[in-house]
Amino acid sequence: MTLRLTVDSKTWSQHIHNHAKGFGDVIPVVKGNGYGFGRTILMPHAASLATEIAVGTVFEAQDVPPGCIAIVLTPAGSEIPKSLPTNAILTVGSVQHVENLRANSWHGSVVVKLRSSMNRYGANQTELADLTAAIADSELTQVGWSIHPPLDGNPDDHLVEIKNWMLQLTSDLPWFISHINAKSANTLRKEFSQNKIRVRSGTALWLGDKSMINLTADVLDIRSVKSGETAGYRNTKITQDGTILMIGAGTSHGVQPVGAELSPFHFNKSRLDLLEPSHMHTSMAFLPSDVKSPRVGDSVDVQQPLTRVYPDIISWL
Repeated sequence: MTLRLTVDSKTWSQHIHNHAKGFGDVIPVVKGNGYGFGRTILMPHAASLATEIAVGTVFEAQDVPPGCIAIVLTPAGSEIPKSLPTNAILTVGSVQHVENLRANSWHGSVVVKLRSSMNRYGANQTELADLTAAIADSELTQVGWSIHPPLDGNPDDHLVEIKNWMLQLTSDLPWFISHINAKSANTLRKEFSQNKIRVRSGTALWLGDKSMINLTADVLDIRSVKSGETAGYRNTKITQDGTILMIGAGTSHGVQPVGAELSPFHFNKSRLDLLEPSHMHTSMAFLPSDVKSPRVGDSVDVQQPLTRVYPDIISWL
């Protein structure tokens, strides 16, 4: 084994149920690496929660199970795959996004993305009229509004930003909203009872309390080294006697330094120093000779956002 994700199945399933119940109308998000689980594994769980599942791109929409509708969160680029289901709901945040759909002869439902303080995709107030006109001219059907506040800030900040947009638009179309909690969702439903509030949830839904999930990697080999020797891809010079650990996880698993410079590996609740940056399937860590070393076959903890890793094994306890 190399990189392993261990999951407390009962706690995880209960968390998903409680999280979805708290929002009332939740759209599960299954995108990218599937939050460390893989999209294929999460899709059946998502389908048990809703008939609409949000995915990252038009290329991921084909993963949505039959009987469910894909809501694509990222606006399409210059090419749309033939595998895109005709009932998919796409996102547009500019006239150019609409032109991309027109160039691909795609006609269907779209959600209009409104610009948030994140300043990523989305139309601002001055661009909105041109965008909605382009949608009508392209024979697309608008089925809702979308707003995606940044991760930074607290729920109250996000709620104010969302309310400001909702107060500016006179529309009975549904709102698709990210990065709010259940309390904020209930507040919006009370204050804007004429609108349907739909909450998209990914990280909080699938990962939640980190105590129910653990990421580890195997120690595949150990080697004693002396000061003055070199080791690694880059012939790194050893500055003191110690031990090199070959850990079975690297860039092919999405494992990277934490904060761009700290080792992601821990043993006995202490961080293991990397000899050099991780490479492909192996990371080399160095331990001074006076520090207790794990043995071959032992596991070390891996500190890494699950939104970017690709485990070899998922163990459901």
